[in-house]
Amino acid sequence: MPHPQTLQRKIHGLDCVEEVSMLKRELVPLLGGDERLSFDLLNAKLTIDLTGSSTSQTEIQAAIDRTGLRSEPWNDSGDRDDANTDIPWYHRRDVLTIASGVLGLLGLICQTQNIASPLDKAFYVIGILAGLILVLPKAWRSARTLRPDMNLLMTIAVIGAILIDEWFEAATVAFLFSLSLLLESWSVSRARNAIGSLMDLTPPLARQLLPDGQTAEVDPASISIESVLQVRPGERIPLDGTVTSGISEIDQSPITGESVPVSKQVGDPVFAGTINGSGLLEITTTRPAGDTTLARIIRMVGDASAKRAPSEAWVEKFAAVYTPCVFILAAAIAIVAPLFFNQPWSDWLYRALVLLVIACPCALVISTPVSIVAALTSAARKGVLVKGGVFIEIPARLTAIALDKTGTLTQGKPSVTEITSDSISEEQLLSLAAAIESHSNHPLARAIITAADQRGISVETADDIEIVQGKGAYARIGGKRYWAGSSRFRDEQPYLANSTIAASSTIDSPISDPTIAPSTTTAQQPADAQTVVYVGDEQTTLGRIRLADPVRDEAHAALAELRDAGIQSIHMLTGDNRKTAESIAKLVGITEIHAELLPEDKVAAVQSLVRQHAAVAMIGDGINDAPALATATLGIAMGTAGSDAAIETADIALMSDDLRLLPWLRRHSQRTLRIIRQNIVFALTIKLIFVALTFFGYASLWAAIAADTGASLLVIFNALRLLRS
Repeated sequence: MPHPQTLQRKIHGLDCVEEVSMLKRELVPLLGGDERLSFDLLNAKLTIDLTGSSTSQTEIQAAIDRTGLRSEPWNDSGDRDDANTDIPWYHRRDVLTIASGVLGLLGLICQTQNIASPLDKAFYVIGILAGLILVLPKAWRSARTLRPDMNLLMTIAVIGAILIDEWFEAATVAFLFSLSLLLESWSVSRARNAIGSLMDLTPPLARQLLPDGQTAEVDPASISIESVLQVRPGERIPLDGTVTSGISEIDQSPITGESVPVSKQVGDPVFAGTINGSGLLEITTTRPAGDTTLARIIRMVGDASAKRAPSEAWVEKFAAVYTPCVFILAAAIAIVAPLFFNQPWSDWLYRALVLLVIACPCALVISTPVSIVAALTSAARKGVLVKGGVFIEIPARLTAIALDKTGTLTQGKPSVTEITSDSISEEQLLSLAAAIESHSNHPLARAIITAADQRGISVETADDIEIVQGKGAYARIGGKRYWAGSSRFRDEQPYLANSTIAASSTIDSPISDPTIAPSTTTAQQPADAQTVVYVGDEQTTLGRIRLADPVRDEAHAALAELRDAGIQSIHMLTGDNRKTAESIAKLVGITEIHAELLPEDKVAAVQSLVRQHAAVAMIGDGINDAPALATATLGIAMGTAGSDAAIETADIALMSDDLRLLPWLRRHSQRTLRIIRQNIVFALTIKLIFVALTFFGYASLWAAIAADTGASLLVIFNALRLLRS
């Protein structure tokens, strides 16, 4: 009977792609394909999609048991709850590796000092067993299934060295191979801890305000939505919420990557894990502990490590062909020369063993996954949430970018830039407009109300409000009827039928009137890119309020950086009219403009760009951009902190509104690819050099394994440099 479900298991010891290969060998035949399997090395997590499958969980568990790996059900309540159960595994590997090295050294001392010949062999044997005890079960399964891997390769090399009486070299190979596996485990563990340390950003206790005015320190996990918390200066905010009292500066770098603290006041959102500045805040919680923005970031970065990058997939396929070929070549070296050219068997068998050792694909196999995990972790710290290794490589290959205008190139929040009136003060005009707009949720209305509030202007109560859709509104204030709206709404007012009045009023002049200078606070925003709200009564137009959606300060510089980074084709997609679009495009330095687009038109525009260019990114800020984000080669959502929809839609989410993260992401992707290529080239070059030395008899077993372990160590440290990006 089909099981419409997903099975998740914690796999102890799942530290490298070798364990992944072992699991695939057992599970893929059972499930009929590897598309149902997803591996998360960061959290040692295996996810199996059983939807429509007749495979039982008992059969799956039996298959996992055959690999020799220990598993248990995944615990969603705490991704790191089982850390203590993993400690013995890592300690065991540490102790065995140290024991292998020490015993091998003791064996060498006994051998060179001619101390009791059987004793040196005893030290060597115990040292070899200590180094290979965790490898032997895997090697046996590999031999039994006729699927050679690095564990079988190393085991054969050690046994062969013993057979030709090279005990020291056999012990050295066992120790260095164990050391390389330990280093590999350590590298993944370090990247795992880098993400896991985000969990420590949430304080263990939250200060909850009780109905009687007292406070109680409680576990954040026990706090419900709409509870009121008190956050003192210097404390971390325990849960996502909204400020209900107080003003302070918040360090949001753990969430958004912003290096400068952000001012917060009543009504502003705050996020768990961020640090309060010098003010005392009261916040009302909006999310439970398990669903905060920080918790979702941690989960999604963990999930991202399960989505393999193209480079990683290539390395795995290469290793699958490479290892069997090495066995065949080693066998040929051991047999052909002695059998057909009368060469010494022991000499060529030794060379074959050296080839097996140096050909071990350890460094090659770990070069990519460690790089990808480090790159994902570094990006998360910067406030760039990348949803998988497959997406970390794409920014480096981009040739074109399309950007939404409102909320992406602009701030997405209109603000009052100028107030003009002939008959009343600016404060009176703004008060009237705020009263008329008091019941509207339109962005322009909200901007007028916010401007009045910021200036401390008292707003009278408006009665008999009548909204004229798409034009404006009427309202009665202090017994007198007023109106506010667009130029078209103004033109419909009865008193403007008198052309003399209209001609004599500067307020009723077109917005492009050169006698009316734009405010210097608009950052040189062109008149075409601004909106005007007129305010009047039944006799005259009292004044006008000019509003604009300011261009982001960093927009021009960020786009210039993208061009310097090799992306020359940059397009603006907007539903605004062409005049406004052209005005904004001129400010940010864009020449390719697509204006007056509906959502489906944006999709068509992106499809056209994808046909013209090899790789296209779409950057947007809202759910209305979702179809275009999904159509592009790479979808990037702007300013998504706290937004479920945007995070779920895009391939990459920029947690802050900073466009400078786009060129940073491009450089980070290029650096990641560069390091991956360096690691692959370095690992293969070392092997080719030693293969050549082996054929000419200049390589030894211990030198070969030392070179392989050294290569593993170097590629690990090279990859971990990405953590400092």
